[in-house]
Amino acid sequence: MRVAIVGASGAVGQEFLRVLAERNFPLTELTLFGSSRSAGSVYEFKGAKYTVKELKHGDDFKGMDIVFTSAGASISKEYAEDITKYGAVMIDNSSAFRMDNDIPLVVPEVNAPDAKVRPRGIIANPNCTTIQMVVALKAIEDLSHITRVHVSTYQAASGAGAAAMDELELQYKQVLAGEPVTVSKFAYQLAYNLIPQIDVFTDNGYTKEEMKMYNETRKIMHSDVQVSATCVRVPSLRAHSESVWAETERPLTVEEVRAAFIAADGVEVMDNPAEKLYPMPLFLSGKDPVHVGRIRKDLANPNGITFWCVSDQIKKGAALNAVQIAEYLIAEGDIK
Repeated sequence: MRVAIVGASGAVGQEFLRVLAERNFPLTELTLFGSSRSAGSVYEFKGAKYTVKELKHGDDFKGMDIVFTSAGASISKEYAEDITKYGAVMIDNSSAFRMDNDIPLVVPEVNAPDAKVRPRGIIANPNCTTIQMVVALKAIEDLSHITRVHVSTYQAASGAGAAAMDELELQYKQVLAGEPVTVSKFAYQLAYNLIPQIDVFTDNGYTKEEMKMYNETRKIMHSDVQVSATCVRVPSLRAHSESVWAETERPLTVEEVRAAFIAADGVEVMDNPAEKLYPMPLFLSGKDPVHVGRIRKDLANPNGITFWCVSDQIKKGAALNAVQIAEYLIAEGDIK
């Protein structure tokens, strides 16, 4: 495979390099692209050094098989034709194409075959919060159709990029030192705080992040499920957490839901309240699975199950999911 990464210097671009190396992805050629600011940066991959090329319009993607893009929606839209015109598969980590009818939106554990139908040569990677939720929901959906989901998210600074993670660490130091606090990446100081807004508000009072969870879940799961989300930025560094209430057509027992989670692809169960065992972002950063715990019946709804899940936003919520899509296409003989 001849592979390129667009946005190689960003947090997700760097995670792509780590994931490709960890999984021994079968690439024969690797090219890194970035902005004029990033061009010339050198990164190591499996013992070799690679220099970032400046992303420009032209024929730089000729001969590429797979191009992972993570440089923002505007860049993805601007360069999509350059990337795909010679047959490369573009796996895009931005919001640019997620809700386009002719672009598959894929989480391999849930709807991998959708990746094969890509008339524009593009596959969209979903939003990180949606990815971890639908991986868990798939196990329940296979038991009984999910009609309604309520979810509150607790999203780490990593969701806003590497600079936001740096800012959170700096804020903690400044607060403890009694210094003025730097506030740049978020609307307010995040250290010692919670911010109940991620992205901009829409006309219905929900943020764009919350509406992504509604719309993307339905598209990925091919479902009429109703999703109501509240997304909150919390002062943890990396890995998002979610509290999920799912209503199904028939009542499910905790035992059958737990068994389904244990058997599900991409899910790891951490659920032993007696031993204080449950997923926490501090301990799960850098891990591949979606970790599930606190599985219990919903006291307010006889057809409801509630659970807590944690997943690394940069890994499974971005780079790993995209690489898994590519691995699926290779295994299916879809990319030669």
